[in-house]
Amino acid sequence: MMSFIDKILGDPGDKHIKKKLNPLVEKINSLEKEFQSKSDDQLKAVTEELRSELKNGKTLDQILPRAFAAVREAAKRTLGMRHFDVQLIGGMVLNQGDIAEMRTGEGKTLVATLATYLNALEGKGAHVVTVNDYLARRDAVWMAQVYDFLGLSVGVIQHEKSYLY
Repeated sequence: MMSFIDKILGDPGDKHIKKKLNPLVEKINSLEKEFQSKSDDQLKAVTEELRSELKNGKTLDQILPRAFAAVREAAKRTLGMRHFDVQLIGGMVLNQGDIAEMRTGEGKTLVATLATYLNALEGKGAHVVTVNDYLARRDAVWMAQVYDFLGLSVGVIQHEKSYLY
């Protein structure tokens, strides 16, 4: 249970995570103008550039800032939604294999696009699991716009059906 002090000052673990990941957030933010100035075709080409960098020995961590910047810009162009800094941190936490706890309306679906895109660049596929068939299909249709813009496909497996977007 959260103590009264934690409620006032915030969870000490949150502050540690933010302090550790803030340099990456700053790097992603520093790329924003560059990515905004790209044409749609140039932004779409980033996917192949990042895949090439991975094939040439770079790690997911090394390409993370450019990948997240690409997803942020693609989301702005396709959905009219921009990832906030806290959502970038949520994407990094997911990428590390941890759980990013977020309240209703804080953008969990949008956050998932960051880690999903980054990990899909390896060409092995990436899976997003949600609590029910309705949310799985809704979120797949909604976020497929971002993934499609960046050259990825989306499939949905439900209890008795499957879809490809």
